[in-house]
Amino acid sequence: MRDLSGWKNAAHRRVTTGLGAARDLVRRTKPRGTKRRAVLGVLRRPPVVSAGVALLVALAVVTAVELGGEEYQSRVGLLAAATDPGETARAGYGEVVALSLPALVEAARTPTVLRSAADELGTTTDELAGRVSVELVPASGLARLSVRAATADQAAQAATRIARTMVEAELFAPVARLRLLDRPETTRVSPDRPLAYGLALAAGVLAGLAAYAVAHLRRTRGRDQVRAALTAGGVRRPVTVLPDDDPDLARRLALLCEAAARPARVVAVVPELTDRAESLADELPDKTGEPADGDAVIAVVPADSRRHDELATVVAALPAHSALVAVVTC
Repeated sequence: MRDLSGWKNAAHRRVTTGLGAARDLVRRTKPRGTKRRAVLGVLRRPPVVSAGVALLVALAVVTAVELGGEEYQSRVGLLAAATDPGETARAGYGEVVALSLPALVEAARTPTVLRSAADELGTTTDELAGRVSVELVPASGLARLSVRAATADQAAQAATRIARTMVEAELFAPVARLRLLDRPETTRVSPDRPLAYGLALAAGVLAGLAAYAVAHLRRTRGRDQVRAALTAGGVRRPVTVLPDDDPDLARRLALLCEAAARPARVVAVVPELTDRAESLADELPDKTGEPADGDAVIAVVPADSRRHDELATVVAALPAHSALVAVVTC
C-alpha cells in the first residue's frame, strides 16, 4: 500500500508539474498576441495616423517636383536704338518704337523667328513657342527675351538664336534697329527646391490635420453611439468605452474590475466576436480583490453603428446583480 500510495503521489506530482508547465507556456505565448495588438493599436491612433498621412503627402509633393526634371531659363535684352538722326526726326522715332515694340511679344513666337532655333534644339516651333516669353520695360525701348529649356546650354543657345533672328528682321527700319545687349543670363527655374519643400510642408500639415480630424470624429462618433445604446438599455451611470486597439486595454479593464471588486465576465454582443471575447477574458485575472455579488461585465461590441441595438438588448438582459463596467469596440 505504501508503494502504491507513493506511486500515486509521484504521478500526481508529474501531472501537476505538467499542468504547471502548460500554464507557463500559455502565459509565455499570450504576450505575443498582446504585443502585436498593442503595436497595431499605437499605429491606429489618430496622432500616428495623421503623422503618417502628413509624411506621405509631403513625400509625394517633393517626389512630384523632383520627377518633373530640371528646367533652365535664359534671358537676353533687346534695345531699340535709333539709326540716322535725320531720318529719326522725320519719321518720329518715339512714336515708331512705342507702337512697334509691343509687336515683339508675338513676333518672338512666330514660326519664321523660331524655325532656326527649333532645328538646333531638335524640337518643333509650336513646342518652342510655349517656352518663349517677352517682357517689355515701359518707356525705355527695352525688351527682355526669355527662353526655357532642359539644359542651361540649350536655353542660352535658343535665346541667342531667337534674339539674332529678330535683330536681322529689322522690324523698326529705317528709323531704328534692335541691338543685342550682353550675353544671355541663365538660371535654373525648376525644380525650385525651397518652394517645393515649403509646399510639401504646407500640404503635409494640412493633410495631417484633416486626417486627425477625421479619425477623431470617427472615434468620438462611435463612443457617442455606444453611450446612446447604453442609455436605451437602461444604463444611466457612466460606462468606460475603450477601443480594441488600445495597447493598455487589458490593464485598464483589470483596474475597472478591481475597483468593482467582482470577477470579470466578458460578453460578446454578436456571435462573430465570441473568439475575441474569450481571448480578452483569458488576459484578465479570474478574481480581483474580494468579489462582491455578481460579475463585472465587459461587453465586446462591433464598431459598426448599425448593430448597436444589440448592445442595448444585451445590457437590458443582464442580471440585476451584475455591473457593466466597460464596453470594448472592435
